[in-house]
Amino acid sequence: MQLRRKSRMTSEVSTSSLSDIMFFLMLFFLIISTLVNPSVIKLILPKSEAGKAVAKQTITVSVDAEKKFYINNTPVTYEQLEPQLVEQTMKMQDPTVVLRADNTLPVQIIVDLISIGNKLKIKMVLATTNK
Repeated sequence: MQLRRKSRMTSEVSTSSLSDIMFFLMLFFLIISTLVNPSVIKLILPKSEAGKAVAKQTITVSVDAEKKFYINNTPVTYEQLEPQLVEQTMKMQDPTVVLRADNTLPVQIIVDLISIGNKLKIKMVLATTNK
């Protein structure tokens, strides 16, 4: 009498489809990451060798080559800039404004924006790109 089976059963986990899934996930995240653009205002920032990242909540003031002003991607005039900054910074404890200015602008415009920040006692940081 033969009580044992002739073939033994083995358990396997097929991982051949796992590499396909990982490839598609990587492709998906690469495509999505190229679509995410935090700032849609086209600026060529000045270059700097040393830089520091700002991690806390900030307000962004942008000035493009045509001298158009933006607060957090919302267009404003120069006259509206100071009241808008007052309104935006009232909610913040330690307000910080990141100043994104095109590198073709005259320095006087940047100095005027920094003087508005000094008048309102706002910390102003000039955004640059790395070389």
